[in-house]
Amino acid sequence: MQTDLHERNRLSWNAATVVHNLHKPDQAAFLRGGGSTLFEEEIALLGDVRGQEVLHLLCNSGQDSLGIAALGAAVTGVDISDEAIAFARRLSEESGIAASFERSDVYPWLDAAITEGRRFDIVFASYGALCWLSDLDEWMKRVAAVLKPGGRFVCIEFHPVAMIFDEEGKHAFHYSKPDEPLLWDNGVSDYVGASEGGLVPSGVSGQAAPFVNPHPCAEFQRGVADILGAILGARLQLAEFREYPYSNGWKPYTEMGALPGRRWTALDDRPSLPLMYSVVARKG
Repeated sequence: MQTDLHERNRLSWNAATVVHNLHKPDQAAFLRGGGSTLFEEEIALLGDVRGQEVLHLLCNSGQDSLGIAALGAAVTGVDISDEAIAFARRLSEESGIAASFERSDVYPWLDAAITEGRRFDIVFASYGALCWLSDLDEWMKRVAAVLKPGGRFVCIEFHPVAMIFDEEGKHAFHYSKPDEPLLWDNGVSDYVGASEGGLVPSGVSGQAAPFVNPHPCAEFQRGVADILGAILGARLQLAEFREYPYSNGWKPYTEMGALPGRRWTALDDRPSLPLMYSVVARKG
C-alpha cells in the first residue's frame, strides 16, 4: 500500500469536496422530501436491503449512503476525506436519515473492523472509487473478511476502457498499469460542475467559481482482469458482471450524447464504448 499517496489524496479530496457541494442546493431538504442520488442500476444490484447491514466504502459526502439507508438498511459509510465525512454527518442529522459515518483510510479501517469482529451483509462501492486504491488485491481480501457468510460485494464503476481516453476522446492512458500511478498536479477536479447537472439530481444551485485544486492526487489504472482477479483472489464467488454503454451522471468526454435520467453516451455518429460495469460477488 502506498500510504503517502493516500494522504496526498486526502488533502486533494478535502479541497475538492467543498467545491463539489457548492453546486448543490439544500440536500437535506431534497432527501427529506424523498429524493435520492442513487441510480436505478445500483438500487437493482443492491436488491431488498431492509434490515441488512451495509458498509459503504469510499462513501464521499454520504448522499448515496443515505439513499441506501432510506431503503431500510443500517449503513456505515467510510471515507478518507475529513470534509466529506463532516458533511455526511451533518446531512444525516439534518435529513433525519440515520447512518454512521467514520473517517479513515479504508485499509486501517478494515483491519480494525476485522479485529473487532464487525461483519456486514453487503459491502458497497461505486462510481470512481476503485481508482483510489493502491493495492486492490489486499483491499478485496479485507472486504471479504468483513462480509458475513453469504454476504455480497456490490460494485458499480466507470469502465477501465473509458479511462484510456482524455476529455477530447483521444487515446492517452494505459489500460492497466496499477504499479505506475497516474500523478495529477492539478488534483481532484470539479467534475461535479463539469457534469452539467448530471451529478446533481436535486438541481444545480449555481455555478461555483473556477476551481484550482492546490493539492495533487494519484490514481491507479486497472483493467477488468485486474478487478475480477482481485475478487476471485479474495475467494469470493462471482455472481454477476455487466457492462453498460452509458455513464451515470459523470460526463467523461467533452462531446457526449445526453440520455434521459442524467446519463451520457457516445454521439450517434461514433462507435459505442463500455462506459460502466457492475459486479456482484458472494462470500461462500
